[in-house]
Amino acid sequence: MKFITKRLSLVLAIVLIFSILSPVAFGDESTQKTITILATSDLHGRIYPHDYALDAPDSDAGIAKAAAVINSIREEEENVIIIDNGDTIQDNSAELFHERDIHPMVEAMNLIEYDVWTLGNHEFNFGLDILEKNIEAFEGIVLSANTKYESTGEYFVEPYTIMDVDGVRVAIVGMIPPHISRWEASNPEHYEDLVFDKVADATAEVLADLEGQYDVLVGSYHLGKDGEYGDVGIDYIAENFPEFDVIIGGHAHSEINETINGVLLIEPKRWGNRVSRIDIMVDMVDSNYDVISIMGENINTNDFEADQSILDAFTDVHEESVANANVVIGQIAADFIDRPDYITGMDEITTMPTAQIMDTSVIDLINEVQMYYAESDISSAALFNFGSNLKAGDFKKKDVAFIYKYDNTLMGVNITGENLLEYMEWSVSYYNTYKDGDITISFNPDVRGYNYDMFSGCTYEVDLSQEAGSRIKNVMVKGMALDPTAVYKLSVNNYRFGTLMGLELVTMDDLYYESVAMYPEIPDGRIRDMIIKYTNENKDGVLTPTVDNNWKIVGADLEHEMKDEILQMVKDGEITIPTSEDGRTLNVQALNVFELADTGKITLDQEVPEPVPPVEPVTPDMIMEYEVYYVVSGDVLWRIAEKYNSTWQILSEFNNMENPHLIFPLQEIRIPK
Repeated sequence: MKFITKRLSLVLAIVLIFSILSPVAFGDESTQKTITILATSDLHGRIYPHDYALDAPDSDAGIAKAAAVINSIREEEENVIIIDNGDTIQDNSAELFHERDIHPMVEAMNLIEYDVWTLGNHEFNFGLDILEKNIEAFEGIVLSANTKYESTGEYFVEPYTIMDVDGVRVAIVGMIPPHISRWEASNPEHYEDLVFDKVADATAEVLADLEGQYDVLVGSYHLGKDGEYGDVGIDYIAENFPEFDVIIGGHAHSEINETINGVLLIEPKRWGNRVSRIDIMVDMVDSNYDVISIMGENINTNDFEADQSILDAFTDVHEESVANANVVIGQIAADFIDRPDYITGMDEITTMPTAQIMDTSVIDLINEVQMYYAESDISSAALFNFGSNLKAGDFKKKDVAFIYKYDNTLMGVNITGENLLEYMEWSVSYYNTYKDGDITISFNPDVRGYNYDMFSGCTYEVDLSQEAGSRIKNVMVKGMALDPTAVYKLSVNNYRFGTLMGLELVTMDDLYYESVAMYPEIPDGRIRDMIIKYTNENKDGVLTPTVDNNWKIVGADLEHEMKDEILQMVKDGEITIPTSEDGRTLNVQALNVFELADTGKITLDQEVPEPVPPVEPVTPDMIMEYEVYYVVSGDVLWRIAEKYNSTWQILSEFNNMENPHLIFPLQEIRIPK
């Protein structure tokens, strides 16, 4: 739990201290009240605790689990506000029910009696008609303070609401990521006549409107701590708008409970596996209520049984979703990836996914389908699920959702070779730069795995000895070197098209193909459905894994005599590979023999020498005589220097090395005499 105090006058502070130190309250408790806020976020279509892409139970997911927590607290507390923080009607087979008058997720929120629904970015995935009918059907208040009609400047939904809770004025402000036009660039009708203001600007505007109208100020921001694409996150809002008492975060699927600048930041992870509880105590001061304390907690729903009334109300939704997931659409001849986890070999990814370290048949299948329908030269696709795989046996609809979890559509764009190369460089910034002693590849914690695209239709190398921006090497298309001035046909999903637009690598004029409405049997043009269509029409219903190994990682010597021992220590749980702070990016630090030795995890046969003090630079102009040494596998510069009674700094300066920690077999090293 987090406990903070805010806006205490000196007298109230003294009262609070004495009330803690003494068994007898010091002051009039009759004027004190507690407001309890309960929040969910990023439910993503989950009513039952069930993952339909796997057709398996998910014990800490689903709004039915959240309902159990909410109802238990309602039995104890009188002044309760229930908020959902967005990304509610997308994913986990939610799209099956968009034709209903009211989506089951919205219906469930009504049954639980949610007070507020803040829109998330995924609410705009399916068009305004679907969104607007569900906004109308929701029985509480729908918020988004930075979404307006471009033609009139009026708000699309309410920017905020002020609730009277037992005489206490509680203002709640809603906010959405302002990048809808980027993510929905291929479907501008999904946000027709709407604009999305920058978060800080919209916050300043709405707080000016609210001045003097509230006792408690709550932010319901469908944003993570950190901003993206040049805009801000909730940590920035807390730093710059301390008027807030609490800001509920979302979008990042993180669990947060911390205080910045006196503002409680809290986020309930995702899928209903946490319910954020915020208890705000107020006291009457000069005829208004002041906040005197705030306590935050993220409650794990795994400890609760799903609310039976919610399960009973949506039995048909669950049964239809399970039946749809198990529709057989073909056969899989053999497992597509033998070792999904690169180190453990297991299906569950606990260290690093093989499919992001080398080419695999799963990504090749997706790119093959995209290239076929878009008639493109090149295609790109990302691994949306780290454990994506197809296993020998029946090919079911749930298997397609497992390897391609989003409802993306297919786009074909014309792109110059120069811009294609820049796009490829953008993608491989996912990797960290190799350093001497690394025995594994690692990933950039600031880049999401779904933003790492792998390309087909060309051959290329990813040189991790180079910094981001200079890694793509030896690109060949149809046997010819990539021509920066040539125009290539590229197939991408609609989200990535938005990315390329944002990077100014393509424009709408470059678009030559859209899958939407191209095929009568799949009017929405979803790539998932195109995989099914391709399997039946082009593969006779049978998928056989094939991989062309058209790309590889270079510039990283991962071999070391202790590598097998270290990897076994990972399998045995003796060494843990770090993840990003929010847990969404795995493997953010390479296993490095020198670093492991420094921490006492392993013992090297030969200790790394102590750093040598800086020396006067020595260049060939100063010393004309030298001999040549040719690097062999396993060499490092300090060992070579030691052989010749020199230092690695001298050799680095003498050979004008940009990176003295990276040398290659057969590289020529000049040794001054």
